[in-house]
Amino acid sequence: MTFLSRSRRALAALAALLALALGGRAAWAEPALWKVQGPHATVWLFGSIHVLKPGDPWKTPRVEQALKASDALYLEIADADNPAAMQPLMLKYGLDPNHPLSTKLDAKERASLVSALASLGLNEPTFEIMRPWMAGLTLSVLPLVKAGYDPDASVERVLTASARAQGKPVRGFETAEQQVLYLADLPPAQEVAFLDSALDDAAKGTKEIDDMVAAWEAGDTVKLAALMNEDMKVKYPDLYRRLLVERNERFAKQVADLANGKGVYFVAVGAAHLAGPDSVQTMLAPLHLMAVRQ
Repeated sequence: MTFLSRSRRALAALAALLALALGGRAAWAEPALWKVQGPHATVWLFGSIHVLKPGDPWKTPRVEQALKASDALYLEIADADNPAAMQPLMLKYGLDPNHPLSTKLDAKERASLVSALASLGLNEPTFEIMRPWMAGLTLSVLPLVKAGYDPDASVERVLTASARAQGKPVRGFETAEQQVLYLADLPPAQEVAFLDSALDDAAKGTKEIDDMVAAWEAGDTVKLAALMNEDMKVKYPDLYRRLLVERNERFAKQVADLANGKGVYFVAVGAAHLAGPDSVQTMLAPLHLMAVRQ
C-alpha cells in the first residue's frame, strides 16, 4: 500500500492504462479520425493513446475542428483525468493480503515476475499483496513512466481540458468502477493470463509502445491492430474477447444511439478499439451505420 500511496504518477498511469489493458494507413500521416453520420446527428470517432511523452504534437487542426464543432465529448470514462477517483477502487479490488501473489503462480510465472521486478529495481515482497491483475497493470505502467511516458500528457486529458475550456460537457461510456471490474472480475485463470501478458510485454522493453505511438501518430491502424491486438488474440483469446470484443460491441451500440439522436459528438476511446477486424467501426455495420475515415 505504501508503494501505491507514494507514487502519484504510477497511480495515475494505472488508471489511464485500464483502458489500454481493457486499444489504417500510414499515408494519412496523422492520427486517425472517422465520421459516423446519422439521420440528424454526427459522431466523430477518435482513437486515443492513454500515455504519451509530454510535447507529442498529435492534436491536428482536423481534430481541433471536430471537437470545436461538437456538443459534447465522450470518453471511455468521464473522470479519466482524475486518478484520485480511481485510488479507492484500486485498493478495494486490487489487493489480497491474505493470499500472496506468489501462491497463485507456477514456477515459470514466478521466475518471470522476479526477473521483471529486478529489471525495475523492485523486489517481490512489494507485490505479494497484489492480485494478479493489479500486478499486471502495475508492470504495464512502471516501464513506461521510467521511459518518460506520462499520463498527464494523455489524449484524454488534453481533450478533456479543451472541451471544458469550451464549455462542453464531458461524459463517459463506462464508469471507473466498471473498468476496474473488467479486470477484478476475471476468472482466476484469466486473471493470471493478464499478468502473463504484462510479463511478456515487460520482457520486450519499451520498443513496442514506441512503435504503437509512432503508428498511431501516422494513422496506421493496420499496424496498430497488429501491435495492440493480435498477440492477445492469439495467446489469450478469452481475455481478448472480454477486454476488447465485448466492450467494442457495447461501444458500437452507444455510438449508434448518439448517431440516431440529434447533435454533434466527439468520441475518443482507446486506439485498440478502433483497429482490426473486431473494431467499433466494424460493429457499426450491423447497426446500419458506417464510419468513414476523414
